[in-house]
Amino acid sequence: MSALQRGRRRSGLFKPLAAVVAAGIAAAAVVLHVPDPRIDASLALRQPDVAHGAYVAVLGDCVACHSAAGGKPFAGGVAFPTPVGAIYSSNITPDPQTGIGNYDLKSFIRVMRYGVKPDGTRLYPAMPYTAYDKVSDADLQDLLAYLRREVAPVQQETRSDGIRWPLNMRWPLAFWDLAFHHPHHYRNDPAKSAEWNRGAYLVEGLAHCGTCHTPRGFALQEKDVAGTSTRFLSGAVLDGSAAVNLRGNVGDGLGGWSPADIAELLKTGVSAHSAVTGPMAAVVEHSGQHMTDGDVAAIATYLKSLSPAVEIGAARFAASDETLRTIMAGGEASPGGRSYMDSCAACHRLSGEGAGRAFPRLAGNPNVLSEDPSSLIAVILAGARLPSTDGAPSGLAMPPFGWRYDDAAVAQLATFVRSSWGNHAPAVTAAQVAAVRGRK
Repeated sequence: MSALQRGRRRSGLFKPLAAVVAAGIAAAAVVLHVPDPRIDASLALRQPDVAHGAYVAVLGDCVACHSAAGGKPFAGGVAFPTPVGAIYSSNITPDPQTGIGNYDLKSFIRVMRYGVKPDGTRLYPAMPYTAYDKVSDADLQDLLAYLRREVAPVQQETRSDGIRWPLNMRWPLAFWDLAFHHPHHYRNDPAKSAEWNRGAYLVEGLAHCGTCHTPRGFALQEKDVAGTSTRFLSGAVLDGSAAVNLRGNVGDGLGGWSPADIAELLKTGVSAHSAVTGPMAAVVEHSGQHMTDGDVAAIATYLKSLSPAVEIGAARFAASDETLRTIMAGGEASPGGRSYMDSCAACHRLSGEGAGRAFPRLAGNPNVLSEDPSSLIAVILAGARLPSTDGAPSGLAMPPFGWRYDDAAVAQLATFVRSSWGNHAPAVTAAQVAAVRGRK
């Protein structure tokens, strides 16, 4: 082999090696990069509004995710199940060792907007930084002031994740962020009203509604975080609970609701159409009922402007008295119908119309018509309790029926409810019931 040939061979071997080295350097740059939140210098001269910061915490529902049952407020420890194990919310009290007592404004905004802690540790996107990136610097400055000055410090280490190695390594989250997280402040739409823009700012940002109500992709990323498609807020399944479609679809969405109906549900947990269940009950209890009337109206205005989701269509509602007439004539003989008359009709009525704000109607109820029936199944199995609010202080509860009915019977009952009084939604299977029962 000549010297020239040997040189060409070495050159041929070097090129793939150089590519690997270059790729490694690029990957290391992504992993080690600490985002700069680029805070406006004028914030240093601004006096934080602590009282407004407390309200920002309400809008973000911070207490619900960072206060474990029986624990201290904001001390963390709330479990969030994931497909690979549980993760736990962090301590956001001003304790300097275990909380955020040593965070400066830049560090706090970096965590809120990019999900990166001062030591470079990346947070899982269960912390909705993909929504909080739209929150203004001033609101975040006020929130930090409230947490630092008004929340009692609690020395409590954040609980270790229940995720095994190597899946518990967090450096790959840098690539998740690179692929799916593109931070930007909310910018007002000049073609819309001030009320609409306030509603959009809250829904897309502080209230982080998309975290639960937007479907997720293969990497658990929200399929739309900016409201640019009809996938945004079109409903999703998270931790075995089906968050309803908030778009303009009739039946499984809010197409038949008025802005006043939406505002009432957010403030009290009940409306003429439905009642909150599952995680949404905590949202109303800790956040919705404490919002100003103006902010609730703004959210309602924004939600009512959303067009129907084109991906949704299996369920629909067209009011009908056929089911009631069949029952009154003694002709309802299906197992699901018999179970309904035996266990449900006393409260929800034979007509499926419920009783005022005490017992939710089932006809045209989005929780009933949701594409995924998990929430309806969960309520039948485990019961539910309305949040106690200033507008509806009773906190009425529905008893569980999982002890009474097996999976097949629950599926028949849920199918009857989803196909009666003008409801038209796919049947429920015993396998779907068994899956929900197994998570309870």
